[in-house]
Amino acid sequence: MSKTSKKVEIKETQDIKEENREEQKSPGDEDIMVKLKEKEREAAENYDKYVRAVAELDNYRKRAARERADSIRYGNESLIKDILPLVDSMDRALQHADDYGYPDAFKEGLKLLQGQLQGCLEKHGVRQIECINKTFDPHIHEAVLQVDSGDHGKDQVVQELEKGYLLHERLLRPAKVSVSKGAKEEDSKE
Repeated sequence: MSKTSKKVEIKETQDIKEENREEQKSPGDEDIMVKLKEKEREAAENYDKYVRAVAELDNYRKRAARERADSIRYGNESLIKDILPLVDSMDRALQHADDYGYPDAFKEGLKLLQGQLQGCLEKHGVRQIECINKTFDPHIHEAVLQVDSGDHGKDQVVQELEKGYLLHERLLRPAKVSVSKGAKEEDSKE
């Protein structure tokens, strides 16, 4: 036998073995494909979990920043609520000074103090709620009385009994008001 015939015979034997291998898939190949598909599914689930975790972390950061900003913005709310009765007392003192004829210098001093106090509150974002002749709003008004009034329409604020205040659009204290029922029935019949 010559060398070339041996090479041809070896080559033919190798080709036959490769064909037999391709024809005979081992049962392990199917297991490998199943495991591969399972790992691909697991990888997709892990990627989904990763994306959700990143989104949750981003939402947490935004929420924490918003809460921190609110804490700074509304942090002095309880102090301001404690100061509001002083503002009310200052208003009553001015009203009594006018009613009982106190000297003008005393009234001017009270007005200056009241102005300073209101300026300080405004500097920190406190605004007084305007009520008189406005439509009753249960979000910012507290109705204490209902009165008959021919001068005011139904559900209009007639009188402010206690001032209400907002702190940067957040309600500190609702305004206590009297609200019109509208004209008396006797007046409306005439």
